[in-house]
Parts: sequence; C-alpha cells; structure tokens
Amino acid sequence: MKKFLKGFTYAFNGLKYAAVTQLNFRVHLVAMLTAITLGLYFHLSANEWCWLAFAIAFVLITELLNTAIEILVDLVSPGYNIKAGHIKDVSAAAVLLSAIFAVVVGGIIFIPKLFF
Repeated sequence: MKKFLKGFTYAFNGLKYAAVTQLNFRVHLVAMLTAITLGLYFHLSANEWCWLAFAIAFVLITELLNTAIEILVDLVSPGYNIKAGHIKDVSAAAVLLSAIFAVVVGGIIFIPKLFF
C-alpha cells in the first residue's frame, strides 16, 4: 500500500514540475479554470460537462506527454540533432491538435450560450 501511495507523490511532483517550468502548461491551466468558471456560470448539462472535461484532460495529458518527450530527447540528444528536433515538433503538434479540439468543443458549448 505504501508503494501505491508513493506513486501519487511522484505524479503530483510531475504536475508541479510542469506547472513551474512549462509556460504552455500554465496557459492551459488558466484556460481550464476559465472553462470551468464559464461552465458553472452557464449551468452546463451533464453531457456538456463530459465533453468539456474530456477536452480539458486531453489537452493537459498531451501537454504533459510533450514535456516528458522533450525532457527525454534532451537527455539522450543534448547536442543539436535534426531527428531530435522532428520528435519535439511532432510532440508539439499533438498538443496543438488537442488544443484545437478543445477550442472547437468550447466553441460548440459556449458560443450559443454567449451570443444567443
């Protein structure tokens, strides 16, 4: 049981590291808080909350994986390497696509509530 609980400590350390060192992760956290605040204000339905929660989790998870991949690439390839650059670019592209998805979901949910 002690090992199991220690795993949570490692996970929270990872979240803390990302929040402290990664500007984009902090931007995504602000976007998350904004979306949750809007969701509470507009009294979203259960279905809307599910989509919003999925979009938020998707972005944060891809951002965390991107950070992990970048750290690993820097560890194994400290000097310039074109393939290392491609790995980082593809990883960043995954975050970009997840963020675009989140914006689309947010637009579908919030635009009608804001303007109609």
